[in-house]
Amino acid sequence: MNRGYDGNDIFEGDQKKSQFLDYLEWAGKQMKIRLFAYCVLDNHYHMVLENSSGRLSDFAKLLNGKYGMYYRKMVGGKGYVFQERFKSTIIEDDSYLIRSIDYCLQNPVRAGIVPRAEHYIWSSIQSYFQIHNQNKSIVDTEFVNQLFGSKEVLLDDLERFGKKQLFVKLTKHGELLGSERFLELALEKHNRRQRPSSQSKGVKRKDERFFEPVEKVFWEFKNIRGVVPDDINTGTWEGKRLRGELLVKLKDNAGLKYKEIADMSVFSDLSFNSLRGLYRRTKKGNQEK
Repeated sequence: MNRGYDGNDIFEGDQKKSQFLDYLEWAGKQMKIRLFAYCVLDNHYHMVLENSSGRLSDFAKLLNGKYGMYYRKMVGGKGYVFQERFKSTIIEDDSYLIRSIDYCLQNPVRAGIVPRAEHYIWSSIQSYFQIHNQNKSIVDTEFVNQLFGSKEVLLDDLERFGKKQLFVKLTKHGELLGSERFLELALEKHNRRQRPSSQSKGVKRKDERFFEPVEKVFWEFKNIRGVVPDDINTGTWEGKRLRGELLVKLKDNAGLKYKEIADMSVFSDLSFNSLRGLYRRTKKGNQEK
């Protein structure tokens, strides 16, 4: 999140909010940042996003800089437009992600602007579960729809969340939203990065990041490739290629071991050695593209 300098209403009026959202869409595409939710009020904004490209700082700098120039051109004056560097919180998993989206969308309710979140037009709530929506949303609506399951569940969840605050853990390394174990892992990760490494520069250890839930890998694979993993026809060349791609995602993104992958039906006819070979060949093919 970020806010106007000295609490100024830098987004006052529909035109400024609309322009900011145009810049948000543009900056997200430029930096390949995956957005799940947003809410723009008169003097600040909230977003829930995935640092999918590892360029979150560049994204925020681009977005705030672009809007800052627009704002100064519109209202004149000099000096800072935004209060400071953006404020961010690391989110552990889907359960905390849902709470974060609730918190983001409930901002205008907490501020007393509207009685219910769905009445506010300058948040992403209007984008979810739109059956006949012809305009592509700037947020990943499919993923959020999958998280909640239905519009009724989303609205009920928001109603139950009400005006609650998020229980964020403040550490010297930043803000964390998650379990105690997640906090320990995050601090271990930070400490490893501070120690000199004997590894080659630019080479990341496998445990230098948090793995994604297997369900998320499956869901994204289905939506990108248009096929459920268990329905892959491995009797065709295309099916074999898709199976190799799924294997790499399960290893690299979800951190699964070959033993765990071998228990899945789509890989059940492959031995451990075959899985290793398929993984190496697919990775090599991706690197040569």
